[in-house]
Amino acid sequence: MKYKNYVFDLYGTLIDIRTDEWSAQLWKKMATLYGYYGAHYTYKELGKAYGELVDREKRAVRRRHPEYTVIDIKIEKVFRALFTQKGVRPKKATVLEFCEVFRCFSTKFIKLYDGVTELLDTIKANGGRVYLLSNAQRTFTENELNMTGLTPYFDGICISSDEECSKPDPHYFRALFERYGLEKEESIMIGNDYISDIGGAADFGIDSLYIHQAISPEIKSELRSTYTVMDGDVFKMIAILFG
Repeated sequence: MKYKNYVFDLYGTLIDIRTDEWSAQLWKKMATLYGYYGAHYTYKELGKAYGELVDREKRAVRRRHPEYTVIDIKIEKVFRALFTQKGVRPKKATVLEFCEVFRCFSTKFIKLYDGVTELLDTIKANGGRVYLLSNAQRTFTENELNMTGLTPYFDGICISSDEECSKPDPHYFRALFERYGLEKEESIMIGNDYISDIGGAADFGIDSLYIHQAISPEIKSELRSTYTVMDGDVFKMIAILFG
């Protein structure tokens, strides 16, 4: 086996998901829910405040981490601030529940791609270790890993909201590799984004496998992957890695 460590992106690579975070219906529901707790917004006011608070959190992260080229935020801070700017002091559990409800309301569908469990089972059967390096929010992703049955497969997990840093920033790759003691020459990045996953892996100095899915960004520059699957067939990754 050429690789010992298989570092996966999540959304668009293992999980097929569609979300819409800016529909009027979503913000009407969220405004009603905030109103139940005494934080009264019109749905348009709530959506505007959400966007402004996201921008505020991004500025704060950039001040704390000027060394990062690509940052992320903890979205629960935004949902908490939506309460506090209306004079409401929510419990931590309430804020997390609002994050979960928002994700539920904004998700059109979520499922594993065909072949994902077979791929992960094959890696494990061959003695490989599986890691997650995802640009994601822990308050969303932890539940979705459990729901799809993926959690037990991972030997280590990095989620960008925890690190306040995202792919393709090499600081984020380094966080995973240093935390779990991974060696570059023993590792491969597997993802569906030619910039975040593949470009990030190339800049960090590790091999990569690119899989193109319907939600992959359009490729507008060089695809720097070691291996490619252009038709979204996960089973082909098994053949490439273990054939």
